[in-house]
Amino acid sequence: MDNFNENNDEELTVSMTLDDGTELNCDVIAIFPAGENNYIALLPDRVVDGYEEGEIFLYRCIEHENDELELIVIESEEEYELAADAFDELLDEEEFNNFSE
Repeated sequence: MDNFNENNDEELTVSMTLDDGTELNCDVIAIFPAGENNYIALLPDRVVDGYEEGEIFLYRCIEHENDELELIVIESEEEYELAADAFDELLDEEEFNNFSE
């Protein structure tokens, strides 16, 4: 991953380089734990070939001492399911909290 930025209004963004060398900017939806790892949910700022508009990208992430995030592709279906389930629970909890306010 190339850049991890926090804007003044608390929005986090990630700039990453795709396999074909093009840059892709993504909004950070959430950084959350699942199992023994942390994961990140990203929303790209444009449609990427092979993906639908609004599709969320999930990666395992490691935060280094200099606040740089390392994104790791989730290779196994089991790990992806673990991360996706935890993200769904996070969204459900957020929706419940917004409903009850």
